[in-house]
Amino acid sequence: MRIRAAVLRDPAEPFAVEDVDLHEPGPGEALVRVVGAGMCHTDVTVRRRPHLPMPMIFGHEGSGVVEAVGPGVTRVRLGDHVVMSFDSCGWCAQCHTGAPAYCAQFMARNVSGARVDGSSGATDLTGAPVAARWFGQSSFATHAVATERNLVVVDPALPLDLLGPLGCGLQTGAGAVLNSLSVRPGDRVAVFGTGAVGLAAVMAAKVAGAADIVAVDLHPGRRALAAELGATRVLDGADPELAGAVGPVDHSFDTTAVASVMTTAVAVLRPGGCCALVGAGGDELTLRPSALAGRSLRFVIEGDAVPQRFVPRLIDLWRQGRFPFERLIRTYPLDDIATAERESADGTTVKPVLLPHHP
Repeated sequence: MRIRAAVLRDPAEPFAVEDVDLHEPGPGEALVRVVGAGMCHTDVTVRRRPHLPMPMIFGHEGSGVVEAVGPGVTRVRLGDHVVMSFDSCGWCAQCHTGAPAYCAQFMARNVSGARVDGSSGATDLTGAPVAARWFGQSSFATHAVATERNLVVVDPALPLDLLGPLGCGLQTGAGAVLNSLSVRPGDRVAVFGTGAVGLAAVMAAKVAGAADIVAVDLHPGRRALAAELGATRVLDGADPELAGAVGPVDHSFDTTAVASVMTTAVAVLRPGGCCALVGAGGDELTLRPSALAGRSLRFVIEGDAVPQRFVPRLIDLWRQGRFPFERLIRTYPLDDIATAERESADGTTVKPVLLPHHP
């Protein structure tokens, strides 16, 4: 099937929108006409991963409409509106215990760019392979072939073009607070980095009833937005006395993956507290063992969420006016992907969403 897609051929060069031939959906797969695709930080940190197969179609926060299904698909039907999230095998011990983000095949299914059998999923007009399986979807395109397991069926009355970020970034931030850290009413929470993931964490902490929600960022506009979305205190990340200004807190959450910030996120914990890290492609973290005395530290993937359960929960909170994620979003035509990437990097836009069918 001939589609239009934003293809990255060289990590040092911009995305180029071009025609490619997408393979038909195979067993357990579905063809989705992409209505919107969020741009996540992980989609651009690939520029620092030269081992990935190129050319590749990125994008892993897609939403759209099912247009065809492969053999054996029973959970989605033609015409279903869906959010695309991460892929998992469904059979390993982690999947069987409700932890699909730690699937034994997570890396192969989500960050290899290929199907598990090694096939690419698409070819360019010369017949050369194009990797089209980023997080089981590669949704920076007019169409994507996704797996049945990474699809979440949603109400067709919802604004489908805005829902894609629920499948990764927003799920990660909110899930870290509600699932991983189990924030309770009255708790004190510090969030380091208030991009889309951090702001989702701020909103979730408010939902959980946290008494003190501290948002830390270098960007004044994002600090102001954090205050509007539920932060009780906002602090400049450049403050040399930051740790003292933040803590002590019951939970901390770092989205930056910057070593000095992660160290501070651990330092502000009271005994018994937990720090969750989610930043991709960042620095190494070195700590003295005593820094963890009475405290815990963990790296969280996809908010410890089961997408088919957690995405509907976030939608319910949005319908109640308690998770206004639409305030983070700015939309761009797919052809303006370079602008979206630039404005995300400079802080102009919190969460870009690409519209592949926008003129």
